[in-house]
Amino acid sequence: MSPAQHEATVASTVGAARDWRRIGIWLVSVTLVYNIVEALVALWFGSQAESVALLGFGLDSLIETAAASMLLWRLSLEARGADPERIEETEHMVHRFVGGTFLLLAAYVTAQATWTLAAQEPPAETWVGIALAGLSLVLMPLVSWGKLRAAREIGSAALRAEAKETLACSYLSFTLLLGLGANAVAGWWWADPVAALVMVPWLVKEGREGLRDDACCDDEEGH
Repeated sequence: MSPAQHEATVASTVGAARDWRRIGIWLVSVTLVYNIVEALVALWFGSQAESVALLGFGLDSLIETAAASMLLWRLSLEARGADPERIEETEHMVHRFVGGTFLLLAAYVTAQATWTLAAQEPPAETWVGIALAGLSLVLMPLVSWGKLRAAREIGSAALRAEAKETLACSYLSFTLLLGLGANAVAGWWWADPVAALVMVPWLVKEGREGLRDDACCDDEEGH
Protein backbone atom coordinates (compact mmCIF):
# COMPACT_ATOMS: atom_id res chain seq x y z
CA MET A 1 0.00 0.00 0.00
CA SER A 2 1.37 3.37 -1.00
CA PRO A 3 1.71 6.20 1.57
CA ALA A 4 -1.15 8.03 -0.13
CA GLN A 5 -3.43 4.98 0.06
CA HIS A 6 -2.49 4.41 3.71
CA GLU A 7 -3.28 8.02 4.50
CA ALA A 8 -6.64 7.75 2.76
CA THR A 9 -7.48 4.56 4.68
CA VAL A 10 -6.60 6.18 8.02
CA ALA A 11 -8.65 9.26 7.17
CA SER A 12 -11.61 7.06 6.20
CA THR A 13 -11.37 5.08 9.46
CA VAL A 14 -11.17 8.24 11.56
CA GLY A 15 -14.12 9.73 9.70
CA ALA A 16 -16.22 6.58 10.19
CA ALA A 17 -15.42 6.53 13.92
CA ARG A 18 -16.42 10.19 14.16
CA ASP A 19 -19.72 9.46 12.42
CA TRP A 20 -20.48 6.52 14.71
CA ARG A 21 -19.58 8.62 17.75
CA ARG A 22 -22.16 11.19 16.65
CA ILE A 23 -24.71 8.41 16.14
CA GLY A 24 -23.89 7.06 19.60
CA ILE A 25 -24.39 10.49 21.17
CA TRP A 26 -27.73 10.86 19.39
CA LEU A 27 -28.96 7.42 20.46
CA VAL A 28 -27.91 7.95 24.08
CA SER A 29 -29.64 11.35 24.04
CA VAL A 30 -32.84 9.72 22.75
CA THR A 31 -32.57 7.10 25.50
CA LEU A 32 -32.12 9.82 28.13
CA VAL A 33 -35.19 11.82 27.08
CA TYR A 34 -37.36 8.74 26.60
CA ASN A 35 -36.44 7.26 29.97
CA ILE A 36 -37.15 10.49 31.84
CA VAL A 37 -40.70 10.43 30.44
CA GLU A 38 -40.96 6.67 30.96
CA ALA A 39 -39.85 6.93 34.59
CA LEU A 40 -42.36 9.66 35.41
CA VAL A 41 -45.25 7.75 33.83
CA ALA A 42 -44.28 4.37 35.30
CA LEU A 43 -43.68 5.65 38.84
CA TRP A 44 -46.86 7.74 38.90
CA PHE A 45 -49.21 5.08 37.57
CA GLY A 46 -47.31 2.32 39.38
CA SER A 47 -47.87 4.04 42.72
CA GLN A 48 -51.54 4.63 41.88
CA ALA A 49 -52.07 0.98 40.94
CA GLU A 50 -49.72 -0.39 43.65
CA SER A 51 -47.96 -2.34 40.91
CA VAL A 52 -44.58 -3.73 41.96
CA ALA A 53 -43.63 -4.59 38.38
CA LEU A 54 -44.51 -1.12 37.10
CA LEU A 55 -42.70 0.61 39.96
CA GLY A 56 -39.65 -1.55 39.30
CA PHE A 57 -39.88 -0.61 35.64
CA GLY A 58 -39.91 3.07 36.59
CA LEU A 59 -36.87 2.66 38.82
CA ASP A 60 -35.06 0.89 35.99
CA SER A 61 -35.84 3.90 33.81
CA LEU A 62 -34.24 6.17 36.40
CA ILE A 63 -31.15 3.97 36.41
CA GLU A 64 -30.98 4.13 32.63
CA THR A 65 -31.36 7.91 32.80
CA ALA A 66 -28.35 8.14 35.13
CA ALA A 67 -26.30 5.78 32.94
CA ALA A 68 -27.23 7.67 29.77
CA SER A 69 -26.19 10.95 31.40
CA MET A 70 -22.79 9.51 32.26
CA LEU A 71 -22.41 8.09 28.75
CA LEU A 72 -23.11 11.49 27.23
CA TRP A 73 -20.35 12.89 29.41
CA ARG A 74 -17.97 10.13 28.35
CA LEU A 75 -18.74 10.51 24.63
CA SER A 76 -18.47 14.28 24.83
CA LEU A 77 -15.03 13.92 26.41
CA GLU A 78 -13.87 11.86 23.45
CA ALA A 79 -15.51 14.23 20.96
CA ARG A 80 -13.58 17.11 22.52
CA GLY A 81 -10.32 15.18 22.21
CA ALA A 82 -9.79 14.38 25.89
CA ASP A 83 -6.80 12.37 27.06
CA PRO A 84 -7.24 8.61 26.30
CA GLU A 85 -6.43 7.73 29.91
CA ARG A 86 -9.22 9.95 31.18
CA ILE A 87 -11.65 8.40 28.70
CA GLU A 88 -10.67 4.91 29.84
CA GLU A 89 -11.17 5.83 33.50
CA THR A 90 -14.62 7.21 32.66
CA GLU A 91 -15.58 3.98 30.88
CA HIS A 92 -14.68 1.84 33.89
CA MET A 93 -16.52 4.18 36.25
CA VAL A 94 -19.69 4.06 34.15
CA HIS A 95 -19.64 0.28 33.96
CA ARG A 96 -19.20 -0.16 37.71
CA PHE A 97 -21.91 2.43 38.40
CA VAL A 98 -24.40 0.59 36.21
CA GLY A 99 -23.50 -2.71 37.89
CA GLY A 100 -24.12 -1.34 41.36
CA THR A 101 -27.49 0.15 40.47
CA PHE A 102 -28.59 -3.11 38.84
CA LEU A 103 -27.98 -4.90 42.15
CA LEU A 104 -29.86 -2.23 44.10
CA LEU A 105 -32.81 -2.61 41.76
CA ALA A 106 -32.70 -6.40 42.14
CA ALA A 107 -32.84 -6.04 45.92
CA TYR A 108 -35.77 -3.63 45.73
CA VAL A 109 -37.80 -5.80 43.34
CA THR A 110 -37.19 -8.93 45.42
CA ALA A 111 -38.25 -7.26 48.68
CA GLN A 112 -41.35 -5.57 47.29
CA ALA A 113 -42.55 -8.55 45.26
CA THR A 114 -42.11 -10.90 48.22
CA TRP A 115 -44.06 -8.52 50.47
CA THR A 116 -46.88 -8.24 47.91
CA LEU A 117 -47.17 -12.03 47.59
CA ALA A 118 -47.16 -12.48 51.38
CA ALA A 119 -49.77 -9.75 51.92
CA GLN A 120 -51.86 -10.98 48.96
CA GLU A 121 -52.83 -7.44 47.98
CA PRO A 122 -53.80 -7.33 44.29
CA PRO A 123 -52.67 -4.30 42.25
CA ALA A 124 -55.25 -2.23 40.39
CA GLU A 125 -55.51 -2.67 36.64
CA THR A 126 -53.36 -0.19 34.74
CA TRP A 127 -53.77 0.01 30.99
CA VAL A 128 -51.32 2.90 30.88
CA GLY A 129 -48.64 0.55 32.20
CA ILE A 130 -49.54 -2.03 29.56
CA ALA A 131 -49.29 0.58 26.79
CA LEU A 132 -45.96 1.84 28.16
CA ALA A 133 -44.51 -1.66 28.30
CA GLY A 134 -45.65 -2.38 24.76
CA LEU A 135 -44.09 0.81 23.41
CA SER A 136 -40.78 0.11 25.15
CA LEU A 137 -40.80 -3.48 23.94
CA VAL A 138 -40.92 -2.19 20.36
CA LEU A 139 -38.52 0.77 20.63
CA MET A 140 -35.81 -0.33 23.06
CA PRO A 141 -34.43 -3.31 21.09
CA LEU A 142 -33.96 -1.03 18.05
CA VAL A 143 -32.19 1.64 20.09
CA SER A 144 -30.04 -0.98 21.81
CA TRP A 145 -29.00 -2.50 18.47
CA GLY A 146 -27.90 0.90 17.23
CA LYS A 147 -25.87 1.58 20.37
CA LEU A 148 -24.25 -1.86 20.26
CA ARG A 149 -23.18 -1.20 16.66
CA ALA A 150 -21.84 2.24 17.59
CA ALA A 151 -20.00 0.76 20.58
CA ARG A 152 -18.32 -1.80 18.36
CA GLU A 153 -17.34 0.77 15.75
CA ILE A 154 -15.75 3.21 18.22
CA GLY A 155 -14.48 0.51 20.61
CA SER A 156 -16.38 1.75 23.66
CA ALA A 157 -17.00 -0.80 26.42
CA ALA A 158 -18.91 1.84 28.39
CA LEU A 159 -21.35 2.45 25.56
CA ARG A 160 -21.79 -1.31 25.18
CA ALA A 161 -22.60 -1.62 28.90
CA GLU A 162 -25.22 1.10 28.61
CA ALA A 163 -26.64 -0.57 25.50
CA LYS A 164 -26.99 -3.81 27.47
CA GLU A 165 -28.97 -1.89 30.07
CA THR A 166 -31.27 -0.79 27.27
CA LEU A 167 -31.64 -4.48 26.41
CA ALA A 168 -32.53 -5.03 30.06
CA CYS A 169 -35.30 -2.46 29.58
CA SER A 170 -36.63 -4.60 26.74
CA TYR A 171 -36.58 -7.66 28.99
CA LEU A 172 -38.33 -5.77 31.77
CA SER A 173 -40.91 -4.53 29.25
CA PHE A 174 -41.76 -8.13 28.36
CA THR A 175 -42.14 -9.28 31.98
CA LEU A 176 -44.10 -6.15 32.83
CA LEU A 177 -46.43 -6.66 29.88
CA LEU A 178 -46.94 -10.29 30.88
CA GLY A 179 -47.69 -9.47 34.51
CA LEU A 180 -49.95 -6.47 33.96
CA GLY A 181 -51.78 -8.12 31.08
CA ALA A 182 -52.49 -11.26 33.09
CA ASN A 183 -53.80 -9.18 35.99
CA ALA A 184 -56.02 -6.99 33.80
CA VAL A 185 -57.44 -9.74 31.58
CA ALA A 186 -57.59 -12.79 33.84
CA GLY A 187 -57.51 -11.21 37.30
CA TRP A 188 -54.34 -13.08 38.24
CA TRP A 189 -53.12 -10.58 40.86
CA TRP A 190 -50.10 -12.72 41.67
CA ALA A 191 -48.81 -12.45 38.07
CA ASP A 192 -47.60 -8.91 38.72
CA PRO A 193 -45.17 -9.68 41.60
CA VAL A 194 -44.16 -12.97 39.95
CA ALA A 195 -43.32 -11.08 36.76
CA ALA A 196 -41.27 -8.68 38.86
CA LEU A 197 -39.33 -11.58 40.39
CA VAL A 198 -38.58 -12.91 36.91
CA MET A 199 -36.52 -9.74 36.41
CA VAL A 200 -34.18 -10.53 39.30
CA PRO A 201 -31.79 -13.12 37.74
CA TRP A 202 -31.14 -10.80 34.81
CA LEU A 203 -30.56 -7.82 37.11
CA VAL A 204 -28.16 -9.75 39.34
CA LYS A 205 -26.23 -11.11 36.36
CA GLU A 206 -25.76 -7.68 34.82
CA GLY A 207 -24.93 -6.17 38.19
CA ARG A 208 -22.18 -8.69 38.93
CA GLU A 209 -20.68 -8.26 35.49
CA GLY A 210 -20.73 -4.50 35.91
CA LEU A 211 -19.01 -4.57 39.30
CA ARG A 212 -16.36 -6.97 37.94
CA ASP A 213 -15.98 -4.56 35.01
CA ASP A 214 -15.36 -7.48 32.67
CA ALA A 215 -17.41 -6.45 29.62
CA CYS A 216 -15.50 -5.97 26.41
CA CYS A 217 -16.74 -5.09 22.97
CA ASP A 218 -14.37 -7.50 21.25
CA ASP A 219 -14.94 -10.39 23.64
CA GLU A 220 -18.73 -10.28 23.30
CA GLU A 221 -19.01 -9.66 19.59
CA GLY A 222 -19.74 -13.27 18.83
CA HIS A 223 -22.13 -13.87 21.73
